[in-house]
Amino acid sequence: MSKITRRDFMSGMCGGIGTMALSSLLGTVPTFPAKVKRIIFLFQSGGPSQMDLFDHKPSLYGLRDTDLPDSIRQGQRFTGMTATQDRFPVVPTLFDFARHGESQAWVSDLLPHTAKIVDDLCFIRTMKTEAINHDPAITFFQTGFQLAGRPSIGAWLSYGLGSENEDLPAFIALISGNGGQPLYDRLWGSGFLPTKYQGVKFRSTKDPVLYLSNPEGVDSQTRRKMIDDVGRLNEMRYQDFGDPEIQTRIAQYEMAYRMQSSVPELTDIQSEPDHVLDLYGEDSRKPGTYAYNCLLARRMSERGVRFVQLFHRGWDNHTELPEKIRTQCKDTDQASAALVTDLKQRGMLDDTLVIWGGEFGRTVYCQGPLTPEDYGRDHHPRCFTVWLAGGGVKPGFTYGTTDDFSYNIVDKPVYVHDLHATILHQLGIDHTQLTYKFQGRHYRLTDVHGNVIHEILA
Repeated sequence: MSKITRRDFMSGMCGGIGTMALSSLLGTVPTFPAKVKRIIFLFQSGGPSQMDLFDHKPSLYGLRDTDLPDSIRQGQRFTGMTATQDRFPVVPTLFDFARHGESQAWVSDLLPHTAKIVDDLCFIRTMKTEAINHDPAITFFQTGFQLAGRPSIGAWLSYGLGSENEDLPAFIALISGNGGQPLYDRLWGSGFLPTKYQGVKFRSTKDPVLYLSNPEGVDSQTRRKMIDDVGRLNEMRYQDFGDPEIQTRIAQYEMAYRMQSSVPELTDIQSEPDHVLDLYGEDSRKPGTYAYNCLLARRMSERGVRFVQLFHRGWDNHTELPEKIRTQCKDTDQASAALVTDLKQRGMLDDTLVIWGGEFGRTVYCQGPLTPEDYGRDHHPRCFTVWLAGGGVKPGFTYGTTDDFSYNIVDKPVYVHDLHATILHQLGIDHTQLTYKFQGRHYRLTDVHGNVIHEILA
């Protein structure tokens, strides 16, 4: 008889209780008919400037270089990057706006491709967040909490709904863009959920997933035997101690083996016809670009991946905004619009929800020197724009109103928890019921907040 230490006993007890709780929860989460099967989140890391892209404010042209009125600021805090400025001059956008489509939505000339699909989009102009700096703001958008340690939204969905394809992960993360804010693995992590629910990060070089290929001198048959033998050893360990992470390890070995066949086929972009590659743009032929990742996201969704999260860096335009935002839009506009068009042409848009947006917006006042051709903008959490497409949201619809300075919300604020609640609702999940007990408390993605935004739903 093997000797069991006190630590082993307590570990086994905790693992067994956790497994029972998990099993119980997965059998009791209330669901209702889902409008969508999958999510593609096009996260624009750094904070795109809403007033240079979507939130048209023509009255600002007559106020250029005047001080931001105290009545607009209302004592709201500045970041440390502009708090010491002598003044806060108003700066209207340098870019032209026009109405587009039957919905007559305002879009700047930076986004000519997005302008062509506005009748498929639902704009939320009144997003609002509590965080004013990047790391807590990005963490908040991905996990519903500003501090690290909570499960990401994709992990919650993987946990609550599982996968539609046993040969691919339920949750995949893709990264593009140069420079900008760092992106940490915890943004697609599982937090306190079992690690089998974390996102799998695909790379743009060599193997898309680390250690996907067999080691040199190891063939597929040998690897299969090794996985079987290791699996039996892990199962024996699990029977002794009941740790659910052992089961996760077994499942991940099996998934990795199946992905040796499924991932090369998935990432074979050259199998796409030229007209599809042309739709996404020339960059779709270059691994690691935003366009390539958008096309890859469509291929993943076709194959049953539940949640695809794209992160594109470079939107943090504190200085030289006109030059930098042109580059960002050139890199992302065509591919974002192509993804929506491609999904629609394939009959997938109805049951796929596409989300575009960053962690916050930008200020109406200038950060740094203001010249006739140049300006910068600081972080602005009070109001910013995101758009959604497909997935049972109203197409050709604009929700919410901001003031004349795109500084405060006039009506219909949408908090991050509200957006999360709405995403879960479209997947057939009551956000108040998708919970996990950890350290004596039942946690959920929306914490103790969140309301479904029924007005944007078709």
